[in-house]
Amino acid sequence: MLGMCRGRRKFLAASLALLFIPALTWLYLSVGSFQVKPLPLSPLEAQSSTPVGGAGERQALELRVRAVEEENRALRRELSRPPRSPSARLPSGGHRGNQNRTHSEEGTGDNEGQKAAAVGNSSDCVHQPAVDKCETIHVAIVCAGYNASRDVVTLVKSVLFHRRNPLHFHFITDSIAQQILSSLFHTWMVPAVRVDFYDADELKSEVSWIPNKHYSGIYGLMKLVLTKTLPSDLQRVIVLDTDITFATDIAELWAVFHKFKGQQVLGLVENQSDWYLGNLWKNHRPWPALGRGFNTGVILLLLDRLRKLRWEQMWRLTAERELMSMLSTSLADQVIHWNSPKKLRVKNKHVEFFRNLYLTFLEYDGNLLRRELFGCPSEADHNSENLQKTLSELDEDDPCYEFRRERFTVHRTHLYFLHYEYEPSSDSTDVTLVAQLSMDRLQMLEAICKHWEGPISLALYLSDAEAQQFLRYAQGSEVLMSRGNVGYHIVYKEGQFYPVNLLRNVAMRQVNTPYMFLSDIDFLPMYGLYEYLRKSVVQLEMANTKKALVVPAFETLRYRLSYPKSKAELLSQLDMGTLFTFRYHVWTKGHAPTNFAKWRTATTPYRVQWEADFEPYVMVRRDSPEYDRRFVGFGWNKVAHIMELDAQEYEFVVLPNAYMIHMPHAPSFDITKFRSNKQYRVCLKTLKEEFQQNMSRRYGFAALKYMTAENNS
Repeated sequence: MLGMCRGRRKFLAASLALLFIPALTWLYLSVGSFQVKPLPLSPLEAQSSTPVGGAGERQALELRVRAVEEENRALRRELSRPPRSPSARLPSGGHRGNQNRTHSEEGTGDNEGQKAAAVGNSSDCVHQPAVDKCETIHVAIVCAGYNASRDVVTLVKSVLFHRRNPLHFHFITDSIAQQILSSLFHTWMVPAVRVDFYDADELKSEVSWIPNKHYSGIYGLMKLVLTKTLPSDLQRVIVLDTDITFATDIAELWAVFHKFKGQQVLGLVENQSDWYLGNLWKNHRPWPALGRGFNTGVILLLLDRLRKLRWEQMWRLTAERELMSMLSTSLADQVIHWNSPKKLRVKNKHVEFFRNLYLTFLEYDGNLLRRELFGCPSEADHNSENLQKTLSELDEDDPCYEFRRERFTVHRTHLYFLHYEYEPSSDSTDVTLVAQLSMDRLQMLEAICKHWEGPISLALYLSDAEAQQFLRYAQGSEVLMSRGNVGYHIVYKEGQFYPVNLLRNVAMRQVNTPYMFLSDIDFLPMYGLYEYLRKSVVQLEMANTKKALVVPAFETLRYRLSYPKSKAELLSQLDMGTLFTFRYHVWTKGHAPTNFAKWRTATTPYRVQWEADFEPYVMVRRDSPEYDRRFVGFGWNKVAHIMELDAQEYEFVVLPNAYMIHMPHAPSFDITKFRSNKQYRVCLKTLKEEFQQNMSRRYGFAALKYMTAENNS
């Protein structure tokens, strides 16, 4: 896959995260000439089980492998050869077939234009690939778990950045990866990209009988069953590992299919590492293959031909025979790749180029990849069409247009950015803390984890570059890495407002416990609040009633606070002026209904009534209403939610021995805009009035009190 063009190295940085049975490597490029019958697969014959005539078979095999290697060298020379004349270049959109074209037995790649197709993207030597302008390119990827789901995003970015063709991704995933990637692509909304998922659990039985030592486990063998897994009418596909980065248009790789001749059915490249040669140290015995073997990080599969050759039976019979001597498949590795931080420190004359390419796409703004492909018909995307219709109905001359538009903005969302492992308790009292944050509140995470031992669901509003900074921060924190019950959900930045209620809703939707404590990231809950809330679930019969349990909120102006370990200690600090009731100085109405005077002496829970501008922090059932997305930035985002809880007849019950404390920090950008921008305040007032009118329509006469209370406040 490597070529030179005018002295500039052009490459496809491809890597192997998954492993085929090593003994099959020689079969890939010459499978068409074999019949389906048991044959010795390994170039190294088994010592004890070699049949009579084994030496002859070995010699024939070596001759065949050398012939295949010579074909590969010739193919590499063709791919790197510059055009002989300007006429050798392909015109833009030149017809070279589509995904449904059948391949003749004599080959499809003999014309000069196809021979000129090169891997690279330099302006002085790029040639139009032998692919129709609107031909759909199919890509298959096996992806399982949280880390692989995160890695594959960088691969997808690099493909989308260079592509000029419609794409169809086929993901073979476990349930975790499917949840993450389906949400990501649904919110990414990239034109001319289709995504389908295939359940890896249904394929495990196909390959689980093969013992293997590879770190990817059973998922490393699932490429073997793609002919059976992918749609029967799909004729060809590019198979990629999750840790690959493209440096050129994937269509140039797709064009290599036109160079397949006769019975050739698979395209692979030779491994680059000397590890496979078996001479790095004494008794070094890598997997048995001639030379370096082949790399399966990038595979070209002609599925229709493989099916005709009865590939399913072929590889199984071959594997069964080889395992008699190999006992299990083993580790294999590959070309430059970046599936761990250590790999960034490899020694290679092109390492800086590789590293910079990888890091570029790692932090590249994925929103910029929502580019239309002009001149190609595409399938109707109803979500996109409905969104465009809704946006077109907004009045762009409205002074509050940007506020209204934000309500309908679809933010790219990556759920479970880090590993998550938590099962709710069986007693149906479990509670998840819900909060949202941006990069400037990252320092609160460790403190909250020390105060709350239960599950946490967090929505983080970050750019792509900030998401990588967060990843490094989290992986460097012993506190965060010791917690498997914290779900981190990245909502990528877009627009000019902080979508606070969208973030809360994203975090709420990922709660898997019966109850959730709706907090903010700049509050530290009291020690033991998690267990106290769980006991309150039973005491107040939360399962059978609609209650919102209020946790009284306090604040300190001191950056260093000796956190009170009991209610008595908190009251003492309150009396000394170390603590205050939350927003006592600037927004008393927000928490006044909590009745702090009563709370000081209360020993049992007590009910309070809703009042205008009430915005307490509450624990509710998981099925409680979401936050209203029209409120962004600062102002009325929690007030509207509490109003809706009241409209749905939730009881507000204050817990007598619960508390939380707001920690000081610099003012947010949005509160600064609210205070300095008159139009911001005017639009917020307009949105409040519209929300109240909506409440009246939804809840009828009972909701009139909200408009009355607002007018009297």
